[in-house]
Amino acid sequence: MLKISAVIITFNEEKNIDRCIKSLKSVADEIVVVDSVSKDKTKEICLSHGVMFIEQPFLGYREQKNFAITKATYPHILSLDADEAVSEELKESILEVKKDWKYDGYYMNRFNNYCGQWIRHSNWYPDKKLRLFDSRKGEWKGINPHDRYEMKKGFTTTHIKGDLLHWVLPTYESHIEKANKFSTIAALEYYKLGKKATMGTIIFHSFWRFVKAYFLKKGFLDGYNGFVISAFSSYTSFLKYIKLRQLNLKNKKKHQKIQNRYNPKIAS
Repeated sequence: MLKISAVIITFNEEKNIDRCIKSLKSVADEIVVVDSVSKDKTKEICLSHGVMFIEQPFLGYREQKNFAITKATYPHILSLDADEAVSEELKESILEVKKDWKYDGYYMNRFNNYCGQWIRHSNWYPDKKLRLFDSRKGEWKGINPHDRYEMKKGFTTTHIKGDLLHWVLPTYESHIEKANKFSTIAALEYYKLGKKATMGTIIFHSFWRFVKAYFLKKGFLDGYNGFVISAFSSYTSFLKYIKLRQLNLKNKKKHQKIQNRYNPKIAS
């Protein structure tokens, strides 16, 4: 049977990591945890399970995950976040894949738990993710913090049964904090890519994100939390683009000051 390495990146995940590791033991031949120097009991919990534990200051989401893969013994990787766990049905699917690995990458559905409720709509399900793959044939890409694994051209993928369980946010307060943090990271990434944010961009994307999540993706079927998730989706987009606009304005003023300094007005 083919062997796989389960790879997890962590930072202050003492509330989640035990559940994550336990769910992997029946399917993974090795568990590798790359930790961003946690200040809580994450390291202690990981070591109690006998995993390979590596400390690495945070490089960025996609960068940290690509680094973690280089520490795995086996090229076939099952990648999880610390707040995720493998469901029983997904375990069975992974074991079947190990017996007969036919494709280069395997997608699975992620099932998100938000404030104690499993969300079935709102653009959050099936939330398809490529998390089981031959690491020689792809890499983590995307725009931080929304990383994604991408296979190189010419390699094959399929979808397997079972859900990857994800305890995404336990409280509304934690969602506010995450929206602020992720919007800042995304704005900086967009700024590095030279993207701009006009008033029209801010208004359109904020409005569209709510309409898409609540109406087109049937967030209303998730009740009150469906509305909250859709509103937060709009709010996070709003924050991202106003922060991007602020960065561009600051840069413009900076360049204007430099230009004024080295190009004094010529007296007539």
